[in-house]
Amino acid sequence: MKIVIAPDSFKESLPANQVAEAIKRGFERAIPNVECLLLPVGDGGEGTVDAIKSSLGLEEKTVQVTGPFGDEVLMSYFQKRELALFEVANLVGLAKIPFEKRNPLEIQTKGIGQLILHLIEQGIKDIYVGVGGTASNDGGIGIASGLGYQFYDKNGIDLKACGQSLFEISEILDSRVRHIPDDIQIKILADVTNPLCGPHGATFTFGKQKGLDPSKFQKVDAAIKNFYSKVAPEILKLDGVGAGGGIAAGLCAFAGAEIVSGIQTCLDLINFDQKVVNADLVIVGEGRLDSQSLAGKAPIGVAKRTPRGVPVLAICGSLSEDLPPLPFENIVAAFSILEKSEPLADSLKKAAVYLENTAASIARIMSLR
Repeated sequence: MKIVIAPDSFKESLPANQVAEAIKRGFERAIPNVECLLLPVGDGGEGTVDAIKSSLGLEEKTVQVTGPFGDEVLMSYFQKRELALFEVANLVGLAKIPFEKRNPLEIQTKGIGQLILHLIEQGIKDIYVGVGGTASNDGGIGIASGLGYQFYDKNGIDLKACGQSLFEISEILDSRVRHIPDDIQIKILADVTNPLCGPHGATFTFGKQKGLDPSKFQKVDAAIKNFYSKVAPEILKLDGVGAGGGIAAGLCAFAGAEIVSGIQTCLDLINFDQKVVNADLVIVGEGRLDSQSLAGKAPIGVAKRTPRGVPVLAICGSLSEDLPPLPFENIVAAFSILEKSEPLADSLKKAAVYLENTAASIARIMSLR
């Protein structure tokens, strides 16, 4: 029996590769001769690049860039020949920012633009960027700054490229900008379709979880809209540019990037269609399967790409009440790994054990045939 195990990460608990390993251990407990092919995936959110790198055999490298608080830090990226991937969360991920410093209007993303220029200098032609899980809400001006744009207030004072400066920008200079060559392809791996501004935009949708006071939403949203109305009004009409606190908008406006489906691009890169051939079963999963998962998240993306006739099972941390009746989107059955009622923090710590036990139970049922 060949089982393809292609889960996403379990947020705040386990990366996708560890989720896959735990499920494999469970199946091997009950079916010793089972063949498990591990294909951890991501849909553009935090952990996507980490899931892809092992499948592609990428080499990890680092470069010094401006960090979230203006200091110099080392940022990692992954490369193979003329292809490179990196995750914005490696620099400004919410988990990397101490709770007492979580002010999304002060977090700097300048280092992302600097990294892109470094990659181009290294001869990279295809750049893939994961933009999920950020602690910033700068509308993308940090990207512009990293590429050489300069921002000034009405008194000619040089402004720091962060969200707070959006309220003060009076002049933008591009004399130091290093433009992206036409043969460079930058693709944003996105797992959301939110626009930059408005009630479903970056600020109103993601600002609170980053630490932004809801009383500031309207003012911040208006400042971002005002900025782009002047420099790149077409960006305000695009879906998905609200990802990463507007980092996606900055990449599109100032680096000529293109937004692509995170999960579909991930599956293309790891050659999923070929590897799933002759599979008897496909396992998908994420921390919580809910109605939002149906809008392009990893489990649904994998299920849709699985050939007809190959059953797809979902093993998840929890299952929401708003899911449609099974089967849906090629998923024939879904399982929660929770074994008992306990605090969420305890469940997160025990996720690997619960995953293994759930997989073993499923495998025992299958072996009864």
